Formats: sequence, C-alpha cells, structure tokens
Amino acid sequence: MKHLDELESKSIFIIREAYACIKPLGMLWSIGKDSTVLLWLVRKAFFGHVPIPLIHIDTSFKIPEMIAYRDRLAQEWGFELIVGQNKRALSEKQTFPHGNLNRVKCCQTLKTESLKETLAGDDGRPAFGGVILGIRADEEGSRSKERYFSPRNEKNKWDIYNQPPEFWNQFKTEFPPHSHVRIHPLLDWSEINVWEYIAQEKIPTVSLYYDQGDGQRYRSLGCHPCTMQIKSKSKTPEDIVDELREGPLARVAERAGRAQDMDDGGGLEALRQKGYM
Repeated sequence: MKHLDELESKSIFIIREAYACIKPLGMLWSIGKDSTVLLWLVRKAFFGHVPIPLIHIDTSFKIPEMIAYRDRLAQEWGFELIVGQNKRALSEKQTFPHGNLNRVKCCQTLKTESLKETLAGDDGRPAFGGVILGIRADEEGSRSKERYFSPRNEKNKWDIYNQPPEFWNQFKTEFPPHSHVRIHPLLDWSEINVWEYIAQEKIPTVSLYYDQGDGQRYRSLGCHPCTMQIKSKSKTPEDIVDELREGPLARVAERAGRAQDMDDGGGLEALRQKGYM
C-alpha cells in the first residue's frame, strides 16, 4: 500500500535523525500495538538491530499476557530492556487498586514518576537526551498538540504553548543543554494505518488484541483494573481494519475503554504536561 510506504519512510527518517542528533537515546515500549510497530520500524531503520535501549514502565498491574509477551520478544529479538518501577509507592500500597489513590493520581505515581526516575541521572537531570515514543495525534486530544521533536525541560515538563514550528518536514533537533526531547515518529499514523501495517508486515502482537472465542477483545492496553474489553469478533489484523472502517468502532474513541481517561475528564493533558507518556 503506497500510503503505508510513505508513512514508513517518514517514520524511519525521523528515527534515524533522532539517533544521529540526540544522545543518549532510548525508546519507550508500552507493549501495545503502536510502540510495537515503532519497535519494528527501529529494526527496519537499523537493518534488524535495535541500537538503543527499550524502556518499559511496569506498574505491576499489567495484564499477565503483556509481561509474558514482553519477555518473550526481548529474548527473541535480543534488545536491551530497562524496566522502571515505583517500588516505594508499591511497597506502601499507594495505588488505586489498593484503594489509596484515585486513578489519575495512580497514573501519575506509577507511570509518570516512575518514568521520570528511570530517565533521570544521578544529579536529577535526564540521563537520556531523548526518548522515542509510539504516540499518535489521533489517539487522544493532548497528543494532537505534539511535535515530532518535542522538547521538555530538565524536570520533564512540557510547555505546550512554546514548541518549535515544524514546516515542510524541517525538524528542530538542537536544544538547550539539559533539555529532554520526546520523539514521535508515528504522529501522522491513524489507528487503521497501524493495523494495516501490522497485517502487511505480519508483526507479532500480544494476543489480547484479538477475540479468543468469547466475542471480546482489548482495543487499548493498560493496567488491568483500569482497562476494559470491547465487544468484538475480530481475530486477525485484517478483521480489525474492517471493523474500524465499517463497524461501530469507527464512531467510538480508541481509549474509551481506559477508565483513567474518563476520570480525568476525557483528556490527559494535565498529566502529560507533567511528564506522562
């Protein structure tokens, strides 16, 4: 498909630009479909290798199949995997599943704070000059405001009103000392594009995305207490593409099954300005 070739080419160009200009560089891997497509593109960009470490933020409440898939793929593809976790909050039971935090605060504690700690160096400044993420502009409102190369300050805060312009595929890749850059190679992709590409490339994804026989599947993956299944009989990527084009899901937000989005009023902008994925 020509449009997939164009998206792939642009994404690989951005990945290579990030690798050439921003160091040290890492990549966030949520185990979901988008970041797994991104991982596939990184391997294509570097001829089967993954020359940067992958970072997974483990809240300890992920669906077990996600962790099994993560560990299996890391072993099969041979990449460096860094697992970040807010062990203090977990030991003190400062989480939503333990009844001590609401969902939004739990996300900030187990995801945002853990990510910031994992990325930080010994002096509190980012050890990573930048991280590549698999977010898409159409997935959620605040993500549509991102740039391909989106700077954060030394505390990982996002100034949404002061971002570099990006015209005619010209990207700013030089930033002040101690800046931290988020790179978004999939920004122009849609949910359908992702599934078309998974089908075309035969990318292995976690089985939770497909109906296992009970007429349900996950459309978006997160922690099991806050992620709900949808009614769907899709068993293959091709089925999902058809369902998104012509079925009822075409009119339903992708993250409608993520309870923390609803608790946050339907958007994650406040969380993301503080460093959320």
